[in-house]
Amino acid sequence: MKPNSGTLVINIMNGGKAEAYEGVYQCTARNERGAAISNNIVIRPSRSPLWTKERLEPNQVREGDSLVLHCRPPVGLPPPIIFWMDNAFQRLPQSERVSQGLNGDLYFSNVQPEDTREDYICYARFNHTQTIQQKQPISVKVFSMDSLNDTIAANLSDTDIYGAKPVTERQPVLLTPTGSTSTKVELRGSVLLLECIAAGLPTPAIHWIKEGGELPDNRTFFENFKKTLKIIDVSEADSGNYKCIARNILGSAHHVISVTVKAAPYWITAPRNLVLSPGEDGTLICRANGNPKPNISWLANGVPIAIAPEDPSRKVDGDTIIFSHVQERSSAVYQCNASNEYGYLLANAFVNVLAEPPRILTPANKLYQVIADSPALLDCAYFGSPKPEIEWFKGVKGSILRGNEYIFHDNGTLEIPVAQKDSAGTYTCVARNELGKIQNEVQLEVKDPTMIIKQPEYKVIQRYGQVSFECIIKYDSTLLPTVIWLKDNDELPDDERFLVGKDNLTIMNVTDKDDGTYTCIVNTTLDSVSASAVLTVVAAPPTPAIIYARPNPPFDLELTGQLERSVELSWVPGDDNNSPITTFVIEYEDGLHEPGVWHYQTEVPGTQTTVQLKLSPYVNYSFRVIAVNEIGRSQPSEPSEQYLTKSAKPDENPSNVQGIGSEPDNLVITWESLTGFQSNGPGLQYKVSWRQKDVDDEWTSVIVANVSKYIVSGTPTFAPYEVKVQALNDLGYAPEPSEVIGHSGEDLPMVAPGNVQVHVVNSTLAKVHWDPVPLKTVRGHLQGYKVYYWKVQSLSRRSRRHVEKKILTFRGNKTFGMLPGLEPYSSYKLNVRVVNGKGEGPASPDKVFKTPEGVPSSPSFLKITNPTLDSLTLEWGSPTHPNGVLTSYILKFQPINNTHELGPLVEIRIPANESTLILKNLNYSTRYKFYFNAQTSVGSGSQITEEAVTIMDEGAGKAMASRQVDIATQGWFIGLMCAVALLILILLIVCFIRRNKGGKYPVKEKEDAHADPEIQPMKEDDGTFGEYSDAEDHKPLKKGSRTPSDRTVKKEDSDDSLVDYGEGVNGQFNEDGSFIGQYSGKKEKEPAEGNESSEAPSPVNAMNSFV
Repeated sequence: MKPNSGTLVINIMNGGKAEAYEGVYQCTARNERGAAISNNIVIRPSRSPLWTKERLEPNQVREGDSLVLHCRPPVGLPPPIIFWMDNAFQRLPQSERVSQGLNGDLYFSNVQPEDTREDYICYARFNHTQTIQQKQPISVKVFSMDSLNDTIAANLSDTDIYGAKPVTERQPVLLTPTGSTSTKVELRGSVLLLECIAAGLPTPAIHWIKEGGELPDNRTFFENFKKTLKIIDVSEADSGNYKCIARNILGSAHHVISVTVKAAPYWITAPRNLVLSPGEDGTLICRANGNPKPNISWLANGVPIAIAPEDPSRKVDGDTIIFSHVQERSSAVYQCNASNEYGYLLANAFVNVLAEPPRILTPANKLYQVIADSPALLDCAYFGSPKPEIEWFKGVKGSILRGNEYIFHDNGTLEIPVAQKDSAGTYTCVARNELGKIQNEVQLEVKDPTMIIKQPEYKVIQRYGQVSFECIIKYDSTLLPTVIWLKDNDELPDDERFLVGKDNLTIMNVTDKDDGTYTCIVNTTLDSVSASAVLTVVAAPPTPAIIYARPNPPFDLELTGQLERSVELSWVPGDDNNSPITTFVIEYEDGLHEPGVWHYQTEVPGTQTTVQLKLSPYVNYSFRVIAVNEIGRSQPSEPSEQYLTKSAKPDENPSNVQGIGSEPDNLVITWESLTGFQSNGPGLQYKVSWRQKDVDDEWTSVIVANVSKYIVSGTPTFAPYEVKVQALNDLGYAPEPSEVIGHSGEDLPMVAPGNVQVHVVNSTLAKVHWDPVPLKTVRGHLQGYKVYYWKVQSLSRRSRRHVEKKILTFRGNKTFGMLPGLEPYSSYKLNVRVVNGKGEGPASPDKVFKTPEGVPSSPSFLKITNPTLDSLTLEWGSPTHPNGVLTSYILKFQPINNTHELGPLVEIRIPANESTLILKNLNYSTRYKFYFNAQTSVGSGSQITEEAVTIMDEGAGKAMASRQVDIATQGWFIGLMCAVALLILILLIVCFIRRNKGGKYPVKEKEDAHADPEIQPMKEDDGTFGEYSDAEDHKPLKKGSRTPSDRTVKKEDSDDSLVDYGEGVNGQFNEDGSFIGQYSGKKEKEPAEGNESSEAPSPVNAMNSFV
């Protein structure tokens, strides 16, 4: 046994015999607290015996008859894998007519002349000993009726009569199993295999049914051309009668297999470790099921509990041990054994009587940093006995955290699903039990997200110019951002022309190679953002003085120093046309494989006129040269003489080798074929090899030509394979290729996720958990899980609607996900499905959950009608989305005076079943503003506002009218109005005269003094004035324009208005009525007089206001 370990090492490498160690082993681990024992471990040596010698007679059979070739492999441990091959080690083809049975025998439903051969060989592969045993070859000779008649006729006289009949069709007869019925016992959880193979001509087709039921979906598979029924993960429900029916055009035959599913013990509730404090009570439960029902027995520290030391605190009650008022001496390890004739279960459970005050394992003052609007997880790992209770506080003396904005995990972690800036601060975790309490503080910092406020923009620049891209960022001051620039998603060229500044990228002396997409990436320790822009480089306009052009093509190409793998090429440059030649590009043509197609070979500096070229075997080369300058490329030179190199073995193997199944039972091996240039010689072929990873030791190979794909059939579903493809030609093989790992085809997942649980976080958010499906049942590449969820009904309206299912996909092997955007106070259903490359698996059972109440939306409308002197009638509609049960409506209102100042606020609570209200005892002729919202038990919803006015008192209105009539009839008032009208008429006449003469009047002088920027000088071409035009003079006064939102009267577009002359709100009168307002280029904006009218005030309105 290894030191400091419980591992027992049995080493037979030094001459020991495996048989000497055969037996049953069990491990016991013991200390002062108790003893635990392991399951029984059975060690048996592997065996691969030789085939017993037997004399095999040749099988002579008539065409159309059935035939069974028996394998009868030696009994090994573990059992061997059987397969049939010929002398060339090629698997014998199988079909609906010829197939191998589960016992290894080879069955012929009917034989054909092509079945005649002498090398039917059965192989038994013992994987554990890595040996293959071979049975002696079996000979089969099929006689057709024509040849049989000829043979018999040659040996008979003319008087003999031979009655041999031609091949006749026959109805099906079952070769295996025999008889009409049979039985089969299978264990729960294993794979049930039922087989039916029939003889007949034509070849019968096999069909399977379950009497009195259906074959289980997602667990039923047909193999061996439907001759084998396979049901995986069988349970007691799969017991019953299964009928196979063999049918052809002449009739049918059937066989009924009675299947009984037994079960080794399996856990319902396995005992779990129990931590108790002194004086506490507890139970150990051990419940198992099986067929037959298992017996439950208990052990304490590895000893049957009946003879173990007594403990007054424990009592055994069948599958339960009850502990009462335990003491520290009650600590022990208990074993539960559940057994029946098909197996047993053994589980250890440690009962630990422990008294420990709470301990917090999370480091003190640990700092957590998150970006705003993202989740924050604050840890509080703890330990104690009894199990401590965890509470969270914000701040040292803050109140305990509760509510939908927090999620409290069982391991003590506090989750803030959407952290805001005000979420930052100190959080205190308190763990307490009856032995004490302890607390720990952690810090949360919420950072502003990083943003690019000025992104790079699309640029078009001329060649040799300069361009700059901006990338101005905004980030949290406590984070250190790093800015990286990429070109076409790769690093910037190592070129001094690229200058990276703090917030920009500048490219000097731009060339055509700089064309592309430039990306600015900003990274911090918490987030990352990026932005891109495209640079397009265009040709600069040519300089007229010098004509630049592409160079003339080179000439006089010559080949010298010809070797098998190299040759020297020389040439004479053409004219550079005022732009120096920078590069010569050498291209080649393969006249043997791709005549007329030119390929890039290499390039050399413009000062070089010779080059040593590397060559490949089996290529008929021709070369040409192209000169390149800053302007462009020359025309190609004339081709050189041809040079044919010798053949050789391939230098390389096919690339991009892949093994991907297209169907559940195949493996498609693909590769990129070598070109004729790469073949290095004639007779290019490919050796395709494969073997199942960790199963097959030997490679299976096939040689193919002129293809880039090979399909391997009959593979297990989604099994890993090692694949390699090697090139060869008439001269030999390429180097040994590298191996790649592929997989046979995927199939739909078999099972649904289990233990689906939903935790409703708040009224609009839920978290769904599920157990991952076993990877072996995925049968493909696990891509993730899909959650289907839909609203069933609203709990407030109790009315169903059209079901619109929503789907969320969670990539990878996740076991939980968040469901946002739920409607409050509603009933939902969901299910979960696993997804692989083939598609979706079965859905889990629908899970029902309900969202709690939320705050309602605003009332659908608010109308105010029937105004009187002291009352208003309010009508409203209930919220479109109540999001719960409405408890009441809240109405708030306040008066508004003429200066738009708000008066005291009055609040009224209205029952939820009301839809109208009459407000009384209001002030007459007063404007009121109303705020109205609905409430549920959660809180108040958004409000709707409205304004209304009570009507004017009739007596006050009449008094005001009488005063206005009295003033209008006064003589002084009539004289004042006449004087004002005369003054305005004189001013208009003077303005008209001055304007026609081009002179200036006082108003014009004031305008010049204020230097209004809108005034334009006189236009000399048409003799009109820029200050005032006829078009402006003839514009009508604007009526009905809206008062701006800041409640000020806006100055109209034209400055030449009555308001400007003092007859608006800026005009003033002396006591005698004389006009004292002056025209001013600057006018203060005055508040509007209420909301009754938004028009600019007229002179009459101004007078009414004044009086």
